[in-house]
Amino acid sequence: MSTQSDNGVPMDPERACHDLLVRLAGRLPDRLLWRLRDWLAADGHAALSRALPKALLRNRIGLTDAERELMESCLPLWGATQRQLDAVLPVGEPGETNATFRAELSPEEVCADLAGPGGWRDSIDLMLTAVVRGHPGAKELRRSWRVDRPRPQRVVLAHVTEDLPALTGTLQRVLRAHGDLTPCVEVVSPPLALPPYHRLALRDSTSLWRPNDRGDAGRNRRDSGSLVDA
Repeated sequence: MSTQSDNGVPMDPERACHDLLVRLAGRLPDRLLWRLRDWLAADGHAALSRALPKALLRNRIGLTDAERELMESCLPLWGATQRQLDAVLPVGEPGETNATFRAELSPEEVCADLAGPGGWRDSIDLMLTAVVRGHPGAKELRRSWRVDRPRPQRVVLAHVTEDLPALTGTLQRVLRAHGDLTPCVEVVSPPLALPPYHRLALRDSTSLWRPNDRGDAGRNRRDSGSLVDA
């Protein structure tokens, strides 16, 4: 079987790998996932093909048939052996996520990065917005907070149609430069069906930017055509 895009053309290996790593959010530890995504953004294919099967085995994470198709559309091209891929456990469904999200924090809550209190957008949100606004094919940027951990974790949710791995890597580097050592950046685009983790994060998120916004992007709302309606 070959993984195909929505127009029937075989999927690009980098896009297949990107979509697989998106689906592993909330399943693989953040400390591993951000690094795998960084390697993909930096063309570190050999390192990624060695590390991803091992990470799945070590953390006993199985893949659905659709996820296995994504894996087999990229990792063999980059050096992974069929024996390594066959060792990855199968699973019928990835299961529901235990992650908990909130659209906003109270001013006194201390988060995992260096954001300051007050206002619905902080300086980091503004920097992320500037990056996404200038990216080809950018459609929307949203932000949620994952709150089932000692300090709330910023979760960036972007909808773009071009160069998804590159934007992921850039946004991760912005967050790491501001103190977040395990950045959570989810860059999605059709035809990827959103996993439970992303549906929950989007449900409790704030829109930071959309094209032609008129200054009201900060409200937590369900706009027509927004990611929250996907």
